[in-house]
Amino acid sequence: MSFSNTTFNNANNYTILSNGITLPSEKQTLSEIIDKAKDWAVNHGVAKRAENDSEFVTFIPFLLLPSPFPRCEFEKAIALQPILNELLHNVAHDYEFLKDSLKDTIKADEFTRNLYEIYEIIHKEGATQDISLGLFRTDYVMDVNSFSNIKQIETNTISCAFASLAQNTYRLHKYVLTEMEHHEKLKNLPENNALTETIIGLIKAWEIYNNNKSAILFVINEYSKNTYDIHFHEYEINNLNRDLKVIRRTLTQIADTAKLGPDKQLIIDGFEIAVVYYRTGFIPEQYNSKREWDARLLMERSLAIKCPSIQYQLAGTKKIQQVLAQPNVLEKFIKSPKTIKSVRETFTGLYSLDFDEYGEQAVNMALENPEKYVLKSQRDGIGNNIFGENIRDFLIHTKDNIDRAAWILMNRIFSPVVQGFLIQSERMGIVDLTSELGIYGVIIGNSSEILCNKQSGYMLRSKFAEANGIGVIRIKNGGIDTPYLT
Repeated sequence: MSFSNTTFNNANNYTILSNGITLPSEKQTLSEIIDKAKDWAVNHGVAKRAENDSEFVTFIPFLLLPSPFPRCEFEKAIALQPILNELLHNVAHDYEFLKDSLKDTIKADEFTRNLYEIYEIIHKEGATQDISLGLFRTDYVMDVNSFSNIKQIETNTISCAFASLAQNTYRLHKYVLTEMEHHEKLKNLPENNALTETIIGLIKAWEIYNNNKSAILFVINEYSKNTYDIHFHEYEINNLNRDLKVIRRTLTQIADTAKLGPDKQLIIDGFEIAVVYYRTGFIPEQYNSKREWDARLLMERSLAIKCPSIQYQLAGTKKIQQVLAQPNVLEKFIKSPKTIKSVRETFTGLYSLDFDEYGEQAVNMALENPEKYVLKSQRDGIGNNIFGENIRDFLIHTKDNIDRAAWILMNRIFSPVVQGFLIQSERMGIVDLTSELGIYGVIIGNSSEILCNKQSGYMLRSKFAEANGIGVIRIKNGGIDTPYLT
């Protein structure tokens, strides 16, 4: 993707972005605003570790100004989140549904099978702690070919990152608009308290555990460029409750030190753990050996409230997403026909690749028109999906192999393109972008009672229009953003 150099060399031709905001035409004025925005970002946590340097901090790629997003579609996504929270909560507490839905996936995908085996152990033993905390995020894009517009990409149920980045980018954009003397436009930025609401959810779970000497455990990777997003969660806990202890451990450290107390309390280095908050554990590479899997099982067996519990993590798999999109499945979990219609309208085409007539039909559709689809694995994060002609190559080699059942097929969604001013460490300028909206949600409960259920803020990321997937940390093809409601 080439950045436009006309921003500085011929600014008068490109001063109005798609959000209708006029950029300063003078190079010096624009440069001053950009420098202020960069400094604000680093000083307020819109930041990451630099490449291969744990001591050096730089800003995360961001849009200088917020990107346009239809108000009605934003409000629709906000209203749907508590419904989707409850839907996944009910799915997670339906043993037969999870078992039947994942029966072929666990044959083909070792990672999902390992998770499912822990789930089976806990189900047979009976959960020591029946309350789960869910910090979810549902991701959407606008669909230019759909009357209902927003379409669901996925719902994430583990390690839903960027809540602090999203809240702080909202504040960054308010600052930039003020610096540019566009005070009247601030009303078009929806308030965002994603970090604060997330932490309120964590603290509520800690209170439910009912031991004011207990701690919250953050399960982390040994090294992460996105460590400041995690740190800001800790800072907000300290801001809201200065007596609450947070400890951070890797899965390997937990394997070395964790034990269960007489009532199955989770004890780590002398701390009793009330809430286990996973910021890792969602891809195979994060489990270095059987020891890390044993640590995960130990935590699931404990009295601590898990975020997410093993059943919540399974409910967020791509396979469950695909099964829920089948006819007459939502009706099992949602009673209101109107609500079912609202949820179903956000679904795009999702197809099984199991070895049955429907799976064969999906394979043939993808082989015939691969550009119309995306192949999605049971992994989270950019780089784990397959697009275009690569779909045909993959299916030709796996169509008779059990491995194909580890994937689902999804209609490719084509989003409206807007212009925005993207700032990266190496380059910046006006680019063509598409945006992805994430809505955060908090839910706490067990199989018989929901104690808390709410939407808890939003995140917007915008990427180069031709890019497959959005990356702002590892694969830098976009930036963190804020919706400018139109």
